[in-house]
Amino acid sequence: MPFTQRFVDLTQFQKNVYLAVLCGAVLATGLIIAPVAFHRTLFRQGEKEWLVHAANWSARGGLAALALTMSGVVFLVFDVVISRTASTVAGSVALAFFAALWAVFPLLRRSDG
Repeated sequence: MPFTQRFVDLTQFQKNVYLAVLCGAVLATGLIIAPVAFHRTLFRQGEKEWLVHAANWSARGGLAALALTMSGVVFLVFDVVISRTASTVAGSVALAFFAALWAVFPLLRRSDG
């Protein structure tokens, strides 16, 4: 987006949202991939308990960051293309979708067992 001619037409708010979702994408990527690096670095070093715990928290944080980032992207695109009201609704629906799919449904299944 910043490399297009239309970027100068964005409001300061939209530019801030763009930078926030860019940072969120970096954060989500780092957190989701971190367990692989943990494992590669600590393989056969007697750190299995720490590795499992840290990988779990890192993956959970990465999924949360990814949900916020993707919802922010939906918000930004709808804000640029349609309106602030539409972007708020679309971003909220996206966030609710990720929350239901990645948190609520698994918790409901866990409580069934």
